[in-house]
Amino acid sequence: MSDILSTSISGLLAFQQALTVTSNNVSNAGSKGYSVENINLREAVGQGSATGYIGSGVNVQSVTRSYDEMLAAQVRSSQSSYSAFNTVATQAAQIDNMLSDTKTGLTASLQAFVNALQSVSTSPSSTAQRQVLLSQAKAVTQQLQNYQSQISQYGANVEQQIGNTVIQVNSLAKNIAALNAQIKGAEGGTGQVPNQLMDQRDQLIDQLSQYVNVNAVQENDGQMDLYMGSGQALVVASSAQTLVASPSSTDATKLNIGIANANGSATDVTSEITGGTLGGLLSTRSQVLDPTQNALGQIAVGLATLMNQQQAAGMDLNGNPGQPMFSVGGVLSAPSTANSGSGTLSVTRTNLSQLTADDYQLSFNGATWQLQDTTTGQAVPMTGTGTPADPFLAAGMSIVVNGTVNTGDNYVIHPTAGAVSQLAVLLTNPAQVAAASLGASAQGSGNTGNAVISSPTVTDPTNWTPGNFTISFTAANQYQVTDSGGNVVTSGAYNSGTPINFNGEQVAISGTPAAGDTFTVGPNSTANTGDNTNVLAMIGAMGSKALGGGTASLHDVANNLVSATGVLTQQAQANASAQQTVNQSATDARNNVSGVNLDEEAAKMLQFQQAYQACAQMIQTSNSVFQTLITAIQHG
Repeated sequence: MSDILSTSISGLLAFQQALTVTSNNVSNAGSKGYSVENINLREAVGQGSATGYIGSGVNVQSVTRSYDEMLAAQVRSSQSSYSAFNTVATQAAQIDNMLSDTKTGLTASLQAFVNALQSVSTSPSSTAQRQVLLSQAKAVTQQLQNYQSQISQYGANVEQQIGNTVIQVNSLAKNIAALNAQIKGAEGGTGQVPNQLMDQRDQLIDQLSQYVNVNAVQENDGQMDLYMGSGQALVVASSAQTLVASPSSTDATKLNIGIANANGSATDVTSEITGGTLGGLLSTRSQVLDPTQNALGQIAVGLATLMNQQQAAGMDLNGNPGQPMFSVGGVLSAPSTANSGSGTLSVTRTNLSQLTADDYQLSFNGATWQLQDTTTGQAVPMTGTGTPADPFLAAGMSIVVNGTVNTGDNYVIHPTAGAVSQLAVLLTNPAQVAAASLGASAQGSGNTGNAVISSPTVTDPTNWTPGNFTISFTAANQYQVTDSGGNVVTSGAYNSGTPINFNGEQVAISGTPAAGDTFTVGPNSTANTGDNTNVLAMIGAMGSKALGGGTASLHDVANNLVSATGVLTQQAQANASAQQTVNQSATDARNNVSGVNLDEEAAKMLQFQQAYQACAQMIQTSNSVFQTLITAIQHG
């Protein structure tokens, strides 16, 4: 009788626990992060007898949760990717909207300035049109500075979010490490997995994946190690690394991510941070904000350089040589705070065509200097020795090293980032617009051919000097240029429309000259200040391929910036949408495994209830049989 009783009691207790597990599942059907639990029953060891082994009931082996680490990893990875792309898309969209506005956008602002130049070209003596030009010059300057201000605000917001996100990551990492310790202790004490603690930890890891991409590795004792990027440890067993957001050694306005060391220093792991909001913020800075700021600076430098050069090649309404139209900020450079030497750099722009919107790092290895384009990661060749008499020349810049430099010292160089901040219109009077050429031309009165000469355009104001020159055709297809003293300056074969260059200026003769025909070129007179030659040259300069190694105009650079920002925004939005879909699919797949199915739980409840009742009935039967046996013995 005792066998029947003990076997039935074991079943009664087992199914009672099974009902408890089922009840817990139903109660947590709406609990976020809950993994459905399953009771695992095992047949108890049988008792040997002459007729064979007789079963002795059932034992509860364990209560496990339905969980698939591969599905969980897919959810975290897609969540991390979505958070990163969505962060970039949100920030890039603001820049895109700012630059592409049809009325206040970048290309619209530049075109309004060109339109004002064209209006002056049609009425070069009009003070009103000249005033409109100066107003448009100020408008494009203010617009570029507004862009710069907006980008600075976005940048400050990004840096603040980076700092706040690091705090969130540290908090989650510490809590995960603490749960690791609790899980290890609970499992070591009972030999069973603490499902509730495991669910809590998984939920925290899911939250962490929203901030940074992590790879989870399960240890044998139930603890979970977390690694960032290519393998930088964030949580190892019950120990969590502490991330710190500290100013960059080369730019105090930007935060780098480091891991705190015991001595108070930090190991930079910025490059290890990928995915999540934190990775998205770093990508926003490097892929959106910095390139946009640099490109706007390149446009500002191009605008100021082209207009100032052409102003110098012209004459204003008062008969004076043109003065610079714009001022612009210089090259920014700074030594690393880790430098042990006292060296500094003096950097100036020397070649607009070679100037890029990239940033650079100049470093000294103890024997030689190296210049690296930090945007592309490529080494940049230099000429010179870095002294005032023989500066380094590279990427459209002149670099002079001052002071004492030690091995390992390095410097960051931003050729265009600071240009917009000091962009300003220098002309204060409409009469100062140098619309006329510094030179004038005329054809000889005795010419018998039908050739005509253009107004001279000064191409090199530094080499132009006021002087009278004569272009004589020694034959219909040969010319020579002589100065006022009769000295031959240059000569050559005549081709209609081909520019003739001398004295830092050029003219074009078109048509068919006759032998003996002459043309004169000399300084412009105050009586001809209404000439539009130089303002036409300004319009031409705005459209000339003066940037990008002779491949891009100012408008091309502006259009490329607007287009690149738009494409990056669309790509980030598309990637975010795609990853959101992937994340939803992965979440659904995980929920199908780990989520509570109330229909299944209802069926289990009925099954366990019936089994429990059957065991109770067996106990009652055992008791009845036992009582019958006792009665029979007492009356036997």
